[in-house]
Amino acid sequence: MRTPRTIVGMSGGVDSSVAALLLRDAGESIAGLFMQNWADDGDGECRAEDDRRDAVAVSGRLGIPIHFRDFSSEYWSGVFEHFIAEYAAGRTPNPDVLCNREVKFKHFLDAARGLGAERIATGHYARVAFDGKRHRLLRARDAGKDQSYFLHQLAQRQLAATTFPLGELQKADVRGMARAAALPTAAKKDSTGICFIGKRDFRTFLSRYLPARSGEMRTPDGRRIGEHPGVFYFTLGQREGLNIGGVRGFDAAPWYVVGKDVARNVLVVDQGSDSPYLQSHALWTESAHWIDGAPPARHFACTAQTRYRQSEEPCDVIVQDNGTLAVRFGRAQRAVTPGQSLVLYDGDVCLGGAVIAATDAPLETRQREDAA
Repeated sequence: MRTPRTIVGMSGGVDSSVAALLLRDAGESIAGLFMQNWADDGDGECRAEDDRRDAVAVSGRLGIPIHFRDFSSEYWSGVFEHFIAEYAAGRTPNPDVLCNREVKFKHFLDAARGLGAERIATGHYARVAFDGKRHRLLRARDAGKDQSYFLHQLAQRQLAATTFPLGELQKADVRGMARAAALPTAAKKDSTGICFIGKRDFRTFLSRYLPARSGEMRTPDGRRIGEHPGVFYFTLGQREGLNIGGVRGFDAAPWYVVGKDVARNVLVVDQGSDSPYLQSHALWTESAHWIDGAPPARHFACTAQTRYRQSEEPCDVIVQDNGTLAVRFGRAQRAVTPGQSLVLYDGDVCLGGAVIAATDAPLETRQREDAA
């Protein structure tokens, strides 16, 4: 068997299937590799076995070999333990960002090299460009599917060895190509949510690792209006799952989570999606990662996203001496959440990003002042 030049990460979905199709039709020497990133816990909700069968079926249809690797141990230590620790601290982590950095573009890349390949390919919607000196991570042409947000922790070594065949395509065209090639995944729905949770209730799953401890729900001015099942299970801006009915002295407007006091086990809620307690103009981050290896300057302007699928927002960035960032936006941002990722852009170029540590939202500011 000829040693493949490119190993395609075959997830069992339509995107990775078409990525392999495009490379094969371009005459590339390829093989597939299916990654198992979560050990089956017995309830079958993650559907890894279904995805494995689909990956095998697509590889057979394309006439390419496929390999299998179990990265569940690496995923547990590199992604899941951090996920639980962040929730225990009252933050809301983004495991997809860590999975890309720690598994898909680290252990998968190493496995591909072990098979003699020069590079890897995935079905992510993003682009890589080389300007003669540096590799740049660019947004996908399909703005609605762009996944550069989740890839902002990649470095030069990883980008130099990666290709994204779908980066120039629209999702509708990808579906059409899959149908035209009669790929078994052509009509398969896109996966959503977090793999290891699957279709299970998030709260039920998380309670396995963070036992529920009920506590009070209070308004920002301290009025008790209900009880929550566990402060860890909620995130800023959340409306669902509060189960707050009519409360005496309040109108019927919906309630939203506007703060979490983990030390006191209090969930703070307010009415209205535009509550002032959800607004912030500034944030501070943990140490930043730069795709070029260094920031463009110590003080610069760019655009940013504080969550996936958010519109880009102009901001002012100061890189502090310890590598963390101080960021200020021209207009208020809603529900900026510690634990999520701030990702910075210059046009279509992803500069890098960092985990959000704190904001100047009113309740956060009050808690910091009380602790000082």
